[in-house]
Amino acid sequence: MTTQQTETAQLQLDDYIQAWHNGKLLHQGRVTDVVRSLELTWILDAETGVRKLLDPEALEIVRVAGPRA
Repeated sequence: MTTQQTETAQLQLDDYIQAWHNGKLLHQGRVTDVVRSLELTWILDAETGVRKLLDPEALEIVRVAGPRA
């Protein structure tokens, strides 16, 4: 699995990302929406199927090679 730490400004729709906090994986899924001016990112959580808003100040966001659609 390839990882690349990233910032909100670098995220694109359909990127597969993971959100980590204190070394624990909290969320992972495909980016569904990005508001760069406010540094907001939403994903469709792969585990729950629920849309999640990620806090880039509280989470380490990494782009990964995700499962094929």
